[in-house]
Amino acid sequence: METFIQQLFNGLTVGSIYSLVALGLTLVYGILHIPNFAHGALYMLGAYITLTMMTSFSVHYVIGIIVAIFVVGLLSVLMERLVFYPLRDAPPIQDKVAAIGILLFLEALAQLIWGPHYLQMSTPFNQIIEIGSLTITLQRIIIVITAVAVMIILWLFLKKTYMGASILAMAQNRDGAALVGINTNKVAMVTFFIAGGLAAIGASLTSPINLVFPGMGHLVILKAFVIIILGGMGSIPGAILGGYILGFTEAIGATYISNDYKDIIAFVLLIIILTFKPQGIFTRGETR
Repeated sequence: METFIQQLFNGLTVGSIYSLVALGLTLVYGILHIPNFAHGALYMLGAYITLTMMTSFSVHYVIGIIVAIFVVGLLSVLMERLVFYPLRDAPPIQDKVAAIGILLFLEALAQLIWGPHYLQMSTPFNQIIEIGSLTITLQRIIIVITAVAVMIILWLFLKKTYMGASILAMAQNRDGAALVGINTNKVAMVTFFIAGGLAAIGASLTSPINLVFPGMGHLVILKAFVIIILGGMGSIPGAILGGYILGFTEAIGATYISNDYKDIIAFVLLIIILTFKPQGIFTRGETR
């Protein structure tokens, strides 16, 4: 039972990161129907920027995360303006190829700047906390609390602000949103900024308990795609729920099946869910 509870908390930690990354991915897909494969590179850059701010500029970990949010958010907006916007009327395959090209370019750029080595990010929240038989680090608690807080803030933004309502309207019907006076270009830019910021937060939070390297976004983005398919393409609640389902499943599977195969669990889970509910947990009409 002690091991089970410990793994449940580990699953909560991992699921929080998965949900943050999948949220950014599903927001972009919801309004532009673009499977942004370059999202994993934004995740990677978020970790590197936070690490660079801490090591080269001696700023606090939290300040480094804030800088990473803005820098990666702006890079995401540039990606939308310079690449995806000009391809808005092109055949669908072209934006997918462009996204893969951005991914490869950003990874090569990261390797050129920071090198191919595995780097460790320090954290001021490395204290160990014991609650009964449960032993956890403060960093993992920070991950869960921060992720939940960000999700709540995002929900309030989408539900209570004009821009949030515009994002939801554009996700339902892009042409209809334009007809009622919504600035679709502005909405797209804001959405890409949010998506980049969410990726930066997720990477910066998890890097102190993992490692920073150019290819760190590969597996995360693959799992994020699994999550948004599980939850329903474009579904915000589905991205959150799917992230936690995958996090818990991996943590339990690694303990009671094999840690060597925990990364396969995501794709086994995908096959099972799609066998019984091909449209995902939430249908298109249940995304808001």
